[in-house]
Amino acid sequence: MNIEEKISFGFINNEKCIIKSYKILLLLIFFFVKLYYNIIFNFYISEINKNYSQIQHDLNLNFMNNLNNKINLGIYSFCLKYGGRARLTSILINYMYKIKIFKIYLFTKVNKEDNEYLIPETIKRMVIKNNIKKVISRYKIGILIYNLNDDTEMNTLNNLVIPKTIYYQHTSFFYLLYSNYTVFLSIYKEYQNSKYVVSLIPLESNYIFKYWGISSILMKSFVTYDYNSIIPSDLMSNTILMIGRSNIKFKRFKLGINAMEYIIKENSMCEMKIISSINDSYYMQYLVENLNLENYIKLVGFTLTPEIYFENASLHIFPSVSESFGLVLSETKIYGIPNILVGLDYVQISKGGTIIIYDESAESIAKESIKLINNKEKRKFLGKEARKSMKKFNNQLLFNNWVKLILSVYNGDFNYNKIKKQEEQKDENELNKLLINQIELLKKRNINFYNISIKDFQNFSNLYKFNI
Repeated sequence: MNIEEKISFGFINNEKCIIKSYKILLLLIFFFVKLYYNIIFNFYISEINKNYSQIQHDLNLNFMNNLNNKINLGIYSFCLKYGGRARLTSILINYMYKIKIFKIYLFTKVNKEDNEYLIPETIKRMVIKNNIKKVISRYKIGILIYNLNDDTEMNTLNNLVIPKTIYYQHTSFFYLLYSNYTVFLSIYKEYQNSKYVVSLIPLESNYIFKYWGISSILMKSFVTYDYNSIIPSDLMSNTILMIGRSNIKFKRFKLGINAMEYIIKENSMCEMKIISSINDSYYMQYLVENLNLENYIKLVGFTLTPEIYFENASLHIFPSVSESFGLVLSETKIYGIPNILVGLDYVQISKGGTIIIYDESAESIAKESIKLINNKEKRKFLGKEARKSMKKFNNQLLFNNWVKLILSVYNGDFNYNKIKKQEEQKDENELNKLLINQIELLKKRNINFYNISIKDFQNFSNLYKFNI
């Protein structure tokens, strides 16, 4: 081998050595990077399970498994603006965001809007348009809290193993029964095929659902004000309130407006403030003008801070046909404001500081309103009873129950059934009387149900014979 060949051979060997060294270096880098990320990931999983164990300890739970990652928790609602459902959704999200074992995803039917109820900016948010199956699969949702009434989507979800869907009812079955009977039958057929349903109504969860074969858990509702931080109304004004989405006909704001025509004849100092979106209140404006009540009724519009109107109001008229809880009812009661309800005797907060009438006329509402406005002592007594009745509602305790429910569902049906058995039961005789009251109202409101009976309600199949 000549000198040139030796030099060439040396370079080749040297190059091979360098390449080999680079390969070893790359392997070492890959090894240490992988080791680093394994350490980080193991620490991450360790922290998740440390939090998981602490939550179980705090809530008196005992699950055998560990978590391999955070639980992807989806919450599906129409929007985060205006109604009680939107407000409760935002409250639930803000509480869930604090739990370090959950990764929160928000799904809505509409895009983000101005003046929404606030949630953390870092929460992943998507709009669903007939693609629910694709979206929940893409984000690997393990538990979905479903806040809507869409029988097609419910059917899709009921046929999926993952996610496990918790149906959070924000309406009573009476609302769907009145608004669209065909949809009512379809929706509650889907509830029969659902494993996990959360109801806010004892009449449903503790009574009628047992006959319909629906597995549900009764929950309290979140409230929007801290009981102990509220200074109640002094009830010294002649101000009457109506609050809510006036564009929904079943809220029946017309009854309250018509009642004012009779109220001012007895007390011309009375005024009514209607807290509702101005964009949805054209018919109210027309009615107020037609009755010459412009000087007595003020349409103050939608606000995120309705409490500014609670501070000296003396009465809230709540003529809604149906509610699951009645968020504005809870808000006015926390402020110690008496309420007049029209037939709404089955919600959790119907008692305490309320007058419930079953004659659905403006004259009857006016009669009871005048009694309260003209009787300071009765007004104050009902105000104290109203506020006292809200003392039992505690958002933190309720949130603990939600976490307990979600983790029990996540860990299997046995755990869900276990907490269901621990549920406090209501007096069935009292619930039976409430159902009879609602059946009588139903017959008055819709002649198509003139011969419906309690036995028809106790057998869901019987309800198909009514052609509405």
